[in-house]
Amino acid sequence: MTDRAPHPQAPLRRPPRLAPGARVAVVAPSGPVPEERLEAGLDVLRGWDLDPVAAPHVLDRHPRFPYLAGTDADRAADLQRAWCDPSVAAVLCARGGYGAQRVVDLLDWEAMRAAGPKVLVGFSDVTALHEAFATRLGLVTLHGPMAAGVDFLKNARAQDHLRATLFAPETAQVIAGTPGGALVPGRARGVLLGGCLSLLSADLGTPYARPSARGGLLCLEDVGEQPYRLDRSLTQLLRAGWLDGVRGVLLGSWEECGPYERVRDVLADRLGPLGVPVAEEFGFGHGAGALTVPFGVAAELDADAGTLTLDEPALL
Repeated sequence: MTDRAPHPQAPLRRPPRLAPGARVAVVAPSGPVPEERLEAGLDVLRGWDLDPVAAPHVLDRHPRFPYLAGTDADRAADLQRAWCDPSVAAVLCARGGYGAQRVVDLLDWEAMRAAGPKVLVGFSDVTALHEAFATRLGLVTLHGPMAAGVDFLKNARAQDHLRATLFAPETAQVIAGTPGGALVPGRARGVLLGGCLSLLSADLGTPYARPSARGGLLCLEDVGEQPYRLDRSLTQLLRAGWLDGVRGVLLGSWEECGPYERVRDVLADRLGPLGVPVAEEFGFGHGAGALTVPFGVAAELDADAGTLTLDEPALL
């Protein structure tokens, strides 16, 4: 297909950074959003001198499936309308949960490509959108905290790092994880990609998944998945050949996935034989104070020092 993004070895197109007064849209492509958390998130964004606008269906509830924020058609329409609105500089997801996979097939990717590059922010279930935006739009996206997320509303580090990435990305070119947190030591260079492990596994075989992680620095995290389920997802990626040629791996948070010692054993068993640097406890994902990581940007990982150095700022 001619509209697929370049191979992961090639950096993707960077959208412009935000400026004071920029209008940003908050959408709910996945799970339902508590109104009080949405209002608190909008207040934070206003405090950054942004002009946040909640999408029309952001507080909807699906009439039959309580785990979805409104119907698939309405959630897709909100996302597309926001992306194609020339007055909107960034689209921020309100929360994760489940449902983004049901949205990607309903989007008009030609219209979204014609709208030009802008910023997409989210993580967790939004992994499905990160993959789709990479393969369909060839665009850098931000794996970062969401506007109505508890981890964002209650944590200054998460807010500060996202704000720096959005407004002054040159100040966030070195992302520091945990020094000495090398599951496998070493240095590696590649283009950042990844997200929630279970979503990456579920995306295999779809038209929106990258063909592989070859040439990339793969970021992995998850929440609420027991060690055997993490094992299953990693084994699926391995059996599919999706991890062939990956340059390095960064591991984020594994909240509610069981004792970390057991999780670590699974990660070491499945990822260690790849023979590439693997850095653990890197500070992105569902944990408190989650850092923002730009997918589609070339970087160098130093697993021993626990640092990720971007070749260029995440945004123009």
